Amino acid sequence: MAQTANPQQQMLYLLERPKEPYFIPKGERGAVFDVPSNDYLTDRFRPLADELGNRFGEEAQVRIPVNPITVPDISLATQLGRNEFFSLFIPYHREMAGRLIDIFMGMRSYQDFLSASLFCRERVNPYMFVYALSVAILHRNDTKNIRLPPLSEIFPDKYLDARVFSQAREEANVAQESSRIPIEIPRDYTASDLDEEHRVAYFREDIGINLHHWHWHLVYPFNGPRAIVDKDRRGELFYYMHQQIQARYNFERFCNGLGRVKRLHDFRAPLPEGYFSKLDNTMASRVYASRPAGMVLQDISRDVDQLVFDIQDLERWRDRIIEAIHLGRVINDKGEIVELTEMGGVDVLGNIIEASILSINRNLYGDMHNLGHVAIGIVHDPDFRHLETYTPVADPSTAMRDPVFYRLHAFVDELFHMHKRTLPRYTVAQLDYPGIKVTSVEVMTKGRNKNELATYWQKRDVDLSRGVDFSPRGAVFARITHLQHEPFVYRILVENGSNSTMSGTVRIFMAPKFDERKIPMLFRDQRILFIELDKFVVELKPKTNVIERASTLNSLTIPWEQTFRDLEVNTPGTGAESQANNYCGCGWPEHMLIPKGAPGGFPCELFVMISNIKDDLVQQPKRQDGCPNAASFCGLRDQKYPEKRSMGYPFDRMPRTGVDTLKQFLTPNMMVTDVSIHHFDRTEPPPKSDAK
Repeated sequence: MAQTANPQQQMLYLLERPKEPYFIPKGERGAVFDVPSNDYLTDRFRPLADELGNRFGEEAQVRIPVNPITVPDISLATQLGRNEFFSLFIPYHREMAGRLIDIFMGMRSYQDFLSASLFCRERVNPYMFVYALSVAILHRNDTKNIRLPPLSEIFPDKYLDARVFSQAREEANVAQESSRIPIEIPRDYTASDLDEEHRVAYFREDIGINLHHWHWHLVYPFNGPRAIVDKDRRGELFYYMHQQIQARYNFERFCNGLGRVKRLHDFRAPLPEGYFSKLDNTMASRVYASRPAGMVLQDISRDVDQLVFDIQDLERWRDRIIEAIHLGRVINDKGEIVELTEMGGVDVLGNIIEASILSINRNLYGDMHNLGHVAIGIVHDPDFRHLETYTPVADPSTAMRDPVFYRLHAFVDELFHMHKRTLPRYTVAQLDYPGIKVTSVEVMTKGRNKNELATYWQKRDVDLSRGVDFSPRGAVFARITHLQHEPFVYRILVENGSNSTMSGTVRIFMAPKFDERKIPMLFRDQRILFIELDKFVVELKPKTNVIERASTLNSLTIPWEQTFRDLEVNTPGTGAESQANNYCGCGWPEHMLIPKGAPGGFPCELFVMISNIKDDLVQQPKRQDGCPNAASFCGLRDQKYPEKRSMGYPFDRMPRTGVDTLKQFLTPNMMVTDVSIHHFDRTEPPPKSDAK
């Protein structure tokens, strides 16, 4: 007798091998969808309906009933071919994906949602389908308990050396599942050390970092129902999340003897960095294009993607945004002046620069960020004369692999800093917490000296079998290597000089102590290199308080995401914890919390501050159905951003007059201590949790 599947498993089966027809059995248990009519089949397979039912349906272990529905109008969403490239940076693609999200969000019940999803799955571009379905799962009330598998298992071709797939097919054909050996992917497969940018490829090409960028765009979609796009402080979070990526990337560059990223502000200058990703876009049956060094952006005219814009358009939008920043005001689409205020201006500016549907005036301020990605991504074939596809920088799921991503975002980051420089500087009163004094800060790593952090290399196995059609079926693993750090504990001593218990927010940041020339930095430069490590609330009793906090409890990272296999076997519960797990797909990867450091130790400064809770706290119901451990970069589900102050406080504004060094910036509720990051060139085997 056939078994049933719960909603978690049903969605996993929809996401498995997205280009493979739905009637082929899915998952470990060979699940089959029982559709209400042959209308769910495409024209190619409808004449074979009876044969397909006999071939794939009779022996199914799991049967999933699908309710009949009125077929939605998906004509817009089908205009992108199933074998074509899909990118959220392309306006026409965003429009199509937005329509698909509208359809999924508009289904009145879960069963209708399942039916509509199955119908669309066979007819729309697989990349677009996975994106729109994932956004809907995250935002529908009846799917909050459903957890998404990592995109690296749905589309492994976006993250792994193209050569691995032919090896994986060979492994699947010659070995039984129990005896298959993971296919080793070398750390240095995209370039050699002749390219100095390759020194930080371990950061750019890290799977967890790229999954974070993808999942952030699921939580904060460009298009779709306004209710799911217009989240609290979304524009400001676009600024802060990307600013922290820039700070972390520059930190890594310092660790590897490189200078800061140079801004891409001249759209007509040659791009000195080339990038050859070695990725194979298997769904589109094309490799990701490569970009040799020295290429120059050109006007774009690609009718296939309804893309026509000039480099002059990018320059015009750039200049209008800069002018608005210096004037301190923008003009909305009604011709009204909107001030870029001290607290809300960065949010307005973020929505303009990101150019989602929340942009206050798309006609005036344009689409510079998104089309900047596109112009770079098709620099090799701007008019489609060679029928070439895009480079990874034009796809949000792969963009962070390319060095030019950080040059473009260094310029975007500078626009926000330009605005921040117009704002009043924080006074001592806005920084201090009267009665609270931080007296000691230490970092403790097991087996290391005090204030020593340690990094090393870690192997990890990624299952390819749910994203690529292997036969015989069963798990086939690729083995990657990523940066890892040893866990550590903060130990902070705080004096409460009052006679009552006080609450505060502990803010922990770290920055390089010296610049790329090994010279102590001025605070005005160092402040934008501070990376957030943690933020949490504490109760401080009178007199001495000892705060100990494990690094794993930080406010911005998530652990390695669960696999298809985990999610299929382990059915989620119905409580708040299971709801949190879904949103937790958005977050910085835990293994990349600490920069690489250097073999002899890389000198850093660890900053700890306790701010006044009355100026921090957002009054809202205490709920757990978000991802509290990754709220700094991702916010909380259905709630306001859990912080009143400007994101990046206290380093987001220029220092007060007379402050030239970090030491001069400090108030009694702050403390800085020297720490050192030691990199050990050893490689640990995959953790036991990877064993299947």
